[in-house]
Amino acid sequence: MDLALKRSKMSDSEVYSASSELAGNAFAHPFQEPGQESMDYEKFFADKTGALKEEGRYRVFADLERKAGDFPHAINHRDGKVNDVTVWCSNDYLCMGQNPDVLGAMHAAIDKCGAGAGGTRNIAGTNHFHVLLEQELAELHGKEAALVFGSGWTANLTALSTLGAMLPECVILSDAHNHNSMIEGIVHSKAERKIFKHNDVKDLERLLSEYPLDRPKLVAFESVYSMDGDVSPIKEFCDVADKYGAMTFIDEVHAVGLYGPRGGGIAEREGLMDRLTVIQGTLAKAFGVVGGYIAGTAAFCDFIRSYGNGFIFSTSMPPGVAAAALASIRYLKQHNELRDAHQERAQTLKRRFTEAGIAVMPSITHIVPVLISDATQCKQASDILLDRYGIYVQPINYPTVARGTERLRFTPTPLHTDSDMDHLVSAMKEVWVKLGLNPAA
Repeated sequence: MDLALKRSKMSDSEVYSASSELAGNAFAHPFQEPGQESMDYEKFFADKTGALKEEGRYRVFADLERKAGDFPHAINHRDGKVNDVTVWCSNDYLCMGQNPDVLGAMHAAIDKCGAGAGGTRNIAGTNHFHVLLEQELAELHGKEAALVFGSGWTANLTALSTLGAMLPECVILSDAHNHNSMIEGIVHSKAERKIFKHNDVKDLERLLSEYPLDRPKLVAFESVYSMDGDVSPIKEFCDVADKYGAMTFIDEVHAVGLYGPRGGGIAEREGLMDRLTVIQGTLAKAFGVVGGYIAGTAAFCDFIRSYGNGFIFSTSMPPGVAAAALASIRYLKQHNELRDAHQERAQTLKRRFTEAGIAVMPSITHIVPVLISDATQCKQASDILLDRYGIYVQPINYPTVARGTERLRFTPTPLHTDSDMDHLVSAMKEVWVKLGLNPAA
């Protein structure tokens, strides 16, 4: 009988067994030639992670259980035991994830609407909390409209990839230190892209001057760069963009809630929100929940809503999350004292480290980075702090930062006490001696 005809009359399992038997290998694929071996996928996976371990930058997740009402303290589950730890690297900068107003709003929305959103907004409908949240975000940034996403990463990816792909002959000019989500959005857009030197206005203008005034252009940058703690020259970037007919796209994820009289970010603090075409932010850091968003004109937000795949095909934010974020934004608009306390804690920790001979990188924001410059030692320092002192601070290695700039990144909050700082500084001094670390230059 013809083999093809014979196979058509056999079940899949019979075909598999017959083919394996013919090949003399009980595990051979039915269409695999005799003597041919399949790729060892598991070995490939293990080898790739093994390479990270050899470099000292394999990431081990700490099994933490945050304690509601007791931040920055948490429970660390490890080797069948539990230990109390103090968290020093959370992006819940103002502890709003513990705020009673935020928790109450989430509970109430869950009781009212249930746990999930039911699907994408295009299919399942827009929950009323989504509408209220977007109105609040638009008002916060002085824009006509806003659009909410499941994460800040998705917001950046979707907005930048959609803009770059659909604007005819668009060229995107990106700061050299932009976040991965921005880079991914720009790459996926397949638009022409140019990288300008970090925070370098002259280099940006040099690149912009190479293009005709009528060619679509977009300048993408952040306000606060979260690994170094520096701030972009927003006004100067806007001046140059206006001169050459470019749109501006600012990522304020490490600034919203934290800067400006109502928490609108660095652009609000400097009175520049109206100069920016698009403001992108997150609900997962200072606002203490999860999600991301863009704010701009009504036409722009409608454009992204209608064409952005990352929005169209993603299940929408649960109503309880939207309600919690809404409550957090409203609260922080009225409580500038939290921002003041946050800045005081950051400045105090920088001073305490410096006095102890532990040099802090030149951050001008709430970020407190301590340079180690070696991936293995960075991981060792983090492990010792956790194991011996109950201090949790995650090592920051490549690709989050460049090789040779590995660091510990501390993010003090208004709830970190002087006693917490005493313990941290004492522990850091002992770890520095143990590992033979010198103060950063």
